Parts: sequence; C-alpha cells; structure tokens
Amino acid sequence: MLFVAKRRRTEHRVARSFVARLIRWLWVLVALAVAVVFAVALARLTLRPVPGAGGQVHDNPHPGATLRFYLDRPSVKEAVLEIGGNLALMMPLGVLLPILFARLRGLVRLTLAVALISLGIEAVQGLLITGRTFDIDDVILNTAGAALAYLLVGRRFARWAHSG
Repeated sequence: MLFVAKRRRTEHRVARSFVARLIRWLWVLVALAVAVVFAVALARLTLRPVPGAGGQVHDNPHPGATLRFYLDRPSVKEAVLEIGGNLALMMPLGVLLPILFARLRGLVRLTLAVALISLGIEAVQGLLITGRTFDIDDVILNTAGAALAYLLVGRRFARWAHSG
C-alpha cells in the first residue's frame, strides 16, 4: 500500500513538472512571436526615410546635446515625447531578450546587448537612411529604457521562464 502511494505521488510530481515545462515553453514561444512583431515594428519606425528633412537634421555624437536641446525648448510636450519615446522604444527588449536568451538575464549583459542593438540602428540611420541621423542620446535613452524594464519586469519573467 505504501509503495502504491509513493508511486502515485511520484507520477503526480512528474505530470506536474511536465505541465510546468510545457507552460514555460509556450511562454517562450509567445515571447518569440512578440519579439518578431516588435522587430518588424521597430524597423518600420526607425529605418524609414523621412522625406523633406534634408538639411534640417544633424548627427549628434556628443552625449547630452539632444537632451539639452529638448529640455531648453519651451514645449514640454515635445521634450516628453522625444525623451519618453526614446526611453520606451527598447523597453520590450528588456523583457523579451532575457526570456528568449538565458545568457542575457543579467543587467550588465542585457544592457550591453541593447546598447549594441541601438547603436546599430543609429549607425544605419546615420549612414543609410535619408532624413535620419545618428544620435548618441537615442542610444543612451534606448538602453536606459530597456534596463529599467528589465529591473521592473523582465528579471522576474526571465527567472520564471528559465527555472527548473
């Protein structure tokens, strides 16, 4: 009788473990699908030419210059949209990357990965896209937004997705 009870508990634990793993894998698949949709939206948002911008845009390799420009203007709405938009732009990566890649679960690794992604986007904008420029402040804000999202949400989701 004792043997049968132990066997049932073991079978129940194995079934529960299988269900938990299945749910985690489904979670990772959903994160992958969201990441693909995000990548397409990000490319459409950041890599489209801006017609008519011509001589009105300039590269910014000096950290803080664009931030000062927006903060010194009388329009608070414009500053909030520009700064807030750049903070929010890469926030999904702070949640998705650690779920998809266990190696990106640490803040330093995630921050470096997002900084490289953002730097790549800015480089392409500055070199290849008409009406777009390279702006180091965008890289800084994008990276900070992803790091913040990781600290607030991504760390917990990634821990859950990659736990035993």
